[in-house]
Amino acid sequence: MTQYAIVTDLNRCVDCLSCTAACKTRNEVNIGQFRIKVLRVGPTLVDNRQAKGGMGCETYFLPMTCQHCEAPTCVDVCPTGASYKAEDGTVQVDPEICIGCESCMNACPYDVRFKNEETNIVDKCDMCAERLANGLLPACVQQCGGRARWFGDLEGDLGDFEGPADAMTFSYEAGSTYEEVRDARIKLKDYVADWSEDDVYFITDEGNGPSNRFILRGRSWQSVDYRMPKDDWDTFKLD
Repeated sequence: MTQYAIVTDLNRCVDCLSCTAACKTRNEVNIGQFRIKVLRVGPTLVDNRQAKGGMGCETYFLPMTCQHCEAPTCVDVCPTGASYKAEDGTVQVDPEICIGCESCMNACPYDVRFKNEETNIVDKCDMCAERLANGLLPACVQQCGGRARWFGDLEGDLGDFEGPADAMTFSYEAGSTYEEVRDARIKLKDYVADWSEDDVYFITDEGNGPSNRFILRGRSWQSVDYRMPKDDWDTFKLD
């Protein structure tokens, strides 16, 4: 079974908003509405007196979008079947049968859905389904200025790479041609700083099983009240 997801290294995210801009451009999202938002978490006061001799502050940036849940409540409440879970694990909206009733918006615990007032259709991140179908990465992953976002299959069965530890992204090398950039895929575990099981988080699970993962080292995770369960660590663990 496939479960596409995005892994974000929050230590690398610099709040450049390239992901937001790429998403709005690629998906023609209306002004004032977003499929992805970058939230500022903090500043949080921390005690650095033992290590640095004083108090300090911590801040990190959290890209927030549809979590493409394992058991999405938005799908459960949709009266027409417009919201559904695709074979690749992503949660999609069929605009042909969406009636704009907003039931899914009310059911989503992460407030990541919105209604397009021009079309009366509910919109959200679809993981750039058309791009995936053509072998491309989601726009927010491709355009990430900090090389912080990585795309892969949590179930670890996706051809030439396995799991988010082996997820792919583009490698931007100075002087590269478009074709070289397009074909130069690198792996999360070969690029970012080392991380441990204790550094991996996900947005608070409300019983729906959010799929996206976040790596955060040396700072206090503020948006969930527990870490990823031990049983789920196998897809991240490096051999």
